[in-house]
Amino acid sequence: MQRHPLLASMPLLSGVLLSATLFSNIAVAQTINTKDIQSIVDSAVNPLMAEYGIPGAVIGITLDGTQYFYQYGVSSKTTGQGVTEHTLFEIGSISKTFTATLANYAQLKGKLILTDMTSDYVPALKGSHFDGISLINLATHTAGDLPMQVPDKVTNNAELMDYLKHWQPSFAPGTHRNYANPSIGLLGMIAAQSLEQTFQQALEQTLFPQLGMTSSYLKVPSSKMTDYAQGYNKQDIPVRVNPGVLADEAYGVKTTATDLLQFVEANMQMHPLAKPLQMAIDGTHTGYFDVGMMTQDMIWEHYPYPIDLEKMLAGHTQQVVFGSTPVKPIVPPLGPQQNVWINKTGSTGGFAAYVAFIPAQKLGLVLLSNKNYPVPPRVTVGYQILTGIEKLQK
Repeated sequence: MQRHPLLASMPLLSGVLLSATLFSNIAVAQTINTKDIQSIVDSAVNPLMAEYGIPGAVIGITLDGTQYFYQYGVSSKTTGQGVTEHTLFEIGSISKTFTATLANYAQLKGKLILTDMTSDYVPALKGSHFDGISLINLATHTAGDLPMQVPDKVTNNAELMDYLKHWQPSFAPGTHRNYANPSIGLLGMIAAQSLEQTFQQALEQTLFPQLGMTSSYLKVPSSKMTDYAQGYNKQDIPVRVNPGVLADEAYGVKTTATDLLQFVEANMQMHPLAKPLQMAIDGTHTGYFDVGMMTQDMIWEHYPYPIDLEKMLAGHTQQVVFGSTPVKPIVPPLGPQQNVWINKTGSTGGFAAYVAFIPAQKLGLVLLSNKNYPVPPRVTVGYQILTGIEKLQK
């Protein structure tokens, strides 16, 4: 979204920055008292930061095309530099939504077919269980019981192929959901190769520019390192994400609240994008598996809306995240829905993130912070903020 030039020149006031594409959006924003939004966000975020000792956080909200940003704390305890909407954060597994988008984009470009088997694109896996695992399975955590992380003993692509070729699943593809970095990582590798690019090139030269995401990276350039927040683990030790096999494809994106909110708006069809890219984004909202408490899309997860917080938290339990959950295929797949809550969490050793949006309401949120803390509190804060804002509209 291009910010209106008058709004873009406004200074930061009371921790809030407003931006809009049209003056009509200003009128919409004026129907809600911005102090009420500030109060809702403060009441949710301040206790969260105190409880988990979070050094810095930023909340980005989009409401009918108007953006609001709220900043808290510092990007580094050492420098004391304050967090802004332009601070770079690691977003962990929210990166997977870009990988899924890239795979859809490659399909629309005629480079791959998502219903094809994985080994059709990775000859090294011919004769393995990947002969029966589709690219859709890779995008929906339903390939079998792949481990959450690439094993430590796997240090390069050759070792990865050897590991995957000899992997013995406990479940048939499409029967259980097992959240796994190797599966989406493999999909990202296939998608980029089909476009004849490295994965870094595919994101930084193909996807991000088309999305208007000008401050998003897999490898943060030296000129931007001063904007890169320092992460802290649960023991308050400074850490940043380590490189590794399939790390970029699974959890490697570093971005800002402004860029990530731009992507949220694109997911709600709020920007004029090239048709193949918009179709690729929309396709990631297709529901492929009924997980019980929620529907598994391509990486995104969605819930019927309105929904009680307790029901939503049921989709973010330790069992769902780390265990094996039986699923039912949705046949035919469920097309993108409007009256739903779509979300994704993301974590690295020193960062925690959450994205949620309600297409029917044109209402969305990003939460970025430079400390790793549990998932349920993030979901709870997101729920408190978005449902609180929705009540202000009534």
